[in-house]
This record gives sequence, structure tokens and C-alpha cells, in this order.
Amino acid sequence: MLVPVVVRDKNGQVIGDLHKEDFTVLDDGKPRAISSIMVEKRLPPRFVPNTNPQSSTTGSNESKGTFSAPRFVVFLFDDMHMSFTDLAAAKSAASRLLSTAFEESDMVGIVSISGAVNSGLIRDQAKLQEAIASMRPHSVYRADGADCPNIDFYQADQIQNKHDPVALAAAVQQVFSCSPSLDTRRDQDMAERIAQSAAMRAQTLGHQDVQATYAAMAEFVRRVAALPGQRTIVLISSGFLSLSQDERTFESRVMDLAAQSNVVISALDARGLYTSELTASERSQGSMTTMQLKADYYRSSMRANDNVMAELADATGGTYFHNSNDLDAGLKAVTTFPECVYTLELTLDGVKQNGSFHRLSVKVHRDGAQSRARHGYFAPKLDKKTK
Repeated sequence: MLVPVVVRDKNGQVIGDLHKEDFTVLDDGKPRAISSIMVEKRLPPRFVPNTNPQSSTTGSNESKGTFSAPRFVVFLFDDMHMSFTDLAAAKSAASRLLSTAFEESDMVGIVSISGAVNSGLIRDQAKLQEAIASMRPHSVYRADGADCPNIDFYQADQIQNKHDPVALAAAVQQVFSCSPSLDTRRDQDMAERIAQSAAMRAQTLGHQDVQATYAAMAEFVRRVAALPGQRTIVLISSGFLSLSQDERTFESRVMDLAAQSNVVISALDARGLYTSELTASERSQGSMTTMQLKADYYRSSMRANDNVMAELADATGGTYFHNSNDLDAGLKAVTTFPECVYTLELTLDGVKQNGSFHRLSVKVHRDGAQSRARHGYFAPKLDKKTK
């Protein structure tokens, strides 16, 4: 397994002179052998003049020279999880960045998770700006917010997979709040069945949503993997959830594919400095107890949304920009390559292939050094036919 690692000193500067013996990897707290290390120095594009005197007289741009280390940057807008407000802010920042941040040799793509927008990799500024302008939210797998009980994917997971009685109680409270004809004593069983049914629907939709999201990301990684030079996918999102083992396995596969293909995934949280409180309309739906419970799960869900974007960036040598309303600075940061990335190859001898999650921790033996790397991996289950 490959684990890209970016190491910085206490001043935030990338450290580029480390060796295999400077690293220790802990797998669920136990040392994991590093079989090899690859060091990639990522230099900025450099213009190389054309020294052929015959071609220099033509006057064409191509005859003057070329850029070394071409860059391919794909802006992947998560139109399936961004609100109109978040998407509008992200579009404006991306539009401004395109006109200032790229060299003539850079190829840029504007695409969306839903597949509704795909400019291809081009240099045409007008077409790129047109692609950004055409971006719209697509709630493909999102339930209608008017449903009652209104259970999101996080709360549904708490009810269906975690068997959390508090989460179920919150859903039951919603059922009674939006169905005044039901009696809290006489119809308790009925209300629980309605809540369980709503949770099952929300969980099914959520799982389909996550699967489609990772499938789209994996496809874009594959498409850019064969290109020469530096390749970055910039995920612009308000975050999404990856809760079950199956969903975390999808995430792990995207990380593996990106690491094996030397593709960087950076991420920008389009929410900026977001609030974790319910809106006024949401607070008006139901009793005080119901709203308090719903608010607790909403805050937990918002924090969980952060985790996926951070993990994707850390696992591929990318940058995660969040907790700031300065999206212009954020996009500049996530489109800048770290100067050096260490890719550690781990031997997984002795790992039981039972689908369990293994937490990884990368330690660097240098004072003040801080590393960003993959948080963990799933040991794939063996197919019963191959056991």
C-alpha cells in the first residue's frame, strides 16, 4: 500500500531532505514495516526557450519555447452537496482565479460530481468561464426537506446502524409533532414504525449518494492518471458523509487509486466559516425537545462532513482549506503543489483480510516536524470463493 506524506517544519515550510529511516508508521498503534520510499520533488512550471534558429523565425508561440512540468488541474464542483449560496461563492472565486493563476502551458478542466458539467481539459478561458457559470446544484439523492419526519443521512445511520435510542426518540418526536392526530401513548408503536421506515429510506438514499460521489471521483482520477506532468483534482464541496464500512471502503479505494496514479486531491470547504445551528425555519418545526435533539445531530453531521475532505487531501499529498470565508485564498492554496511529497510503501504482511479498519499514524523523527498522511485503510475482505 502507498501512503503519500507531506512534512512541514514549525514555520510551515516543506521539509525535503528526509529518508526512509526518518519515518515510523503505526498501524493500530503497532509499527508497520516500510518497504521503500519514493521522493517526488514538485517544481513550478519553468519556461524552456526553443533554441532551434529555424523555428524561431516563424513568429508563432510554439516556436518561442515550451513550459517544463505541465500542470493539469481539474476543478471538481460537488454540485450534489452544495447549497445555492455555497456554490455561488465558490463559482465567483473560481472565476477570478482562472484569469490570474495559470500559465500558458496549464490545462484546466471544470467538471461536476453529477456529470452535468464537463468542459474537458482546455486552455480556452471563455469556455472555462462558461462551464463555471453553468454550474447548478443537483440534489440527485437528497430527500425532500418537507418530509416528516425529516431525517438526514447522519441521523438515519445512528438509528439503523448504531441503534441509538436517542436518535430514534428524536425521530419519533418529529412524527408526533407533524401528525397531531396521533396520541403519544396509544400510537407509540406506530410512530416508531414510521420513524424506522423514514430512517431506512434516508439511509438508502444516503448510501446511493456516497457511492455515486466516490464513483465520479474515481473516474476523474483514472482520466487524469495517464497524463504527463503534475495532476491535481480540486474538490470544491460543502462536505458529505462517509459513515458505514462500505462507504469508507469506497473512500479508501479512491485514496489507493490516487496514490498509485500519483494524482493529488486537494479540497476546499465551500461553507467557509459555517454555523452549526439550525435555521429559523428548521427551529420552528416541532417541540423544543425535538429541535434540541435535531440540533445535536445536525452539529455532529456538520463535523463529520469535514472529515471526508480532510482525509482525501491528507491521503494524497493535497491541501485542505477550511474554516475561512476567503475562498480566493483557499483556491490559490489548493492549486499550489507542495514542493516535496514522500510516498511510503507499506508491506501488509500479516494483515487479516476481514474488512476491518486500520488506523495509521506517521511519525517523523525530526524536531518540530509535522506530517500529513492517510488516516487509515480498510483491509479488504476475501471473497468466499477464494478462501
